[in-house]
Amino acid sequence: MRSPLHMREHLENLGRSAEGFVSSAGRLAMMLGHAAVYAVVPPIKFRNIFKQMEFVGVQSLFVVVLTGTFTGMVLALQSFNALKRFGAESMVGPTVALSMARELGPVLAGLMVTGRAGSAMATELGTMRVTEQIDALFTMAINPVKYLVVPRVIAGVCMFPLLTVITDFVGVIGGYLVGVKLLGINPGVYIGRTVDFVQVDDIFTGLMKSVVFGLITSLAACYYGFYTTGGAEGVGRSATSSVVLGSVLILISDYLMSSFLA
Repeated sequence: MRSPLHMREHLENLGRSAEGFVSSAGRLAMMLGHAAVYAVVPPIKFRNIFKQMEFVGVQSLFVVVLTGTFTGMVLALQSFNALKRFGAESMVGPTVALSMARELGPVLAGLMVTGRAGSAMATELGTMRVTEQIDALFTMAINPVKYLVVPRVIAGVCMFPLLTVITDFVGVIGGYLVGVKLLGINPGVYIGRTVDFVQVDDIFTGLMKSVVFGLITSLAACYYGFYTTGGAEGVGRSATSSVVLGSVLILISDYLMSSFLA
């Protein structure tokens, strides 16, 4: 049997974990609420917003294009091998386009940008926290949430859909190149089937997901960076935690939205 002292320690650890979870969830919710309010309260620093949009969007183009292209190519190759067994090779085009538009485009773009931009956001804000730059903003009567968090959240919400569109496009092009040029599918049949089966709602479903993914990534990165403790080691932990939390929440929210939007 466990001793009463051992049970007490176990319950205390469980209580501290629950307290930490509730505290973190509360601070995250408060940051989201403050960011939503300050995003529409003047003055609005468009220069900071555009700078973050360039960082999140333009600087992520290479990794997004590379990921989308090879994903479409692999998807076309594997779907051809599977559909060929049923004599449905003409359905490779719709399979690639629907998979990219509804699921793989927004999810892969979200995960790639989370790893690249999300970790950088958390590192930057964490460094500002441990070097007391955020505290200095308080002393200068500058709201750090409005100055630091809001531009990053707006950039994430605005740029993720654009990156998703690019991922979808290059993925479809990659699938076309493999399906038509490598596997010998008739180009007219490939394009015609794709146009017949892919609807506008499929594209908007992916774009709606990408907006949520952008909010999740930017908010997780800003939260961990803003509340960093422990010096340089804490900055590293914050960057890692932001990527892990952002990636997990993207996958969870993707399933939830897929179940509601199906």
